[in-house]
Amino acid sequence: MTDDLVVLADSDGRPCGTADRATVHTTHTPLHFAFSCHLVNEGRLLMTRRALSKRTWPGVWSNSFCGHPRPGESVEDAIHRYAQRELGIDVEGLRCVLPDFRYRAVDAGGVVENEICPVFVASPVGTVDPDPDEVAEHAWSDVADVWTVAERTPWALSPWFVEQVRALPGPDPYGHLDVGPKSVRTAMRVGGVR
Repeated sequence: MTDDLVVLADSDGRPCGTADRATVHTTHTPLHFAFSCHLVNEGRLLMTRRALSKRTWPGVWSNSFCGHPRPGESVEDAIHRYAQRELGIDVEGLRCVLPDFRYRAVDAGGVVENEICPVFVASPVGTVDPDPDEVAEHAWSDVADVWTVAERTPWALSPWFVEQVRALPGPDPYGHLDVGPKSVRTAMRVGGVR
C-alpha cells in the first residue's frame, strides 16, 4: 500500500525519507514521526488495551490511541484519521501537551519503537466503538487512578505512556497546561517528504 507510509527522521528531528508502516518496526526501527492522543471526558481518561494481534506490545494497556502521520499530512489530520479508524469516533478540542516528546523502547520480542511522538489531548465526539484488530478492550478511568497505576506498576502499561505520565504535571495534567505559542501543525507537518 503506497499511501501507508511513515516519515523517517534524522537525529535532529528533520524528515529524511519514508518507510512502509507495516514493516518499519523491527529490531532496528529507524527514528520516525508518530503521535499519541489522550482522550479525556469529565475527568476520565480513555485507556485502551492493544489487540493481541498487534506486532508490538500485544495486550498491553496504553493511552487512548497512537499513530503515524503520512507524508504531507499534518499531525492533527492523522489524529482525526486514526480516531475514526481505531475507535470509530471523531475528536474535538485537540491540543498538544507534550510537543517535544520522543522515546525509544524495546518490547519482549525485541521489536523497537523509536519515535518523535508529540502528545495530544482531546475530547471524544460520539460513543467509542473500537476496531477489534486495534483494541482488545477499553475503559474510562479516573485520571488520578491512572497516574497511580503508572507510578506504582509501570510494567502494566506501555512504556511510552508511562514516560508521558512522568512528563505531564499533576494533579491536573490536562487542565492547566500552557503549551505556549509553538504551532505543532507548522512544526510537525511532514510535507516535503515523498
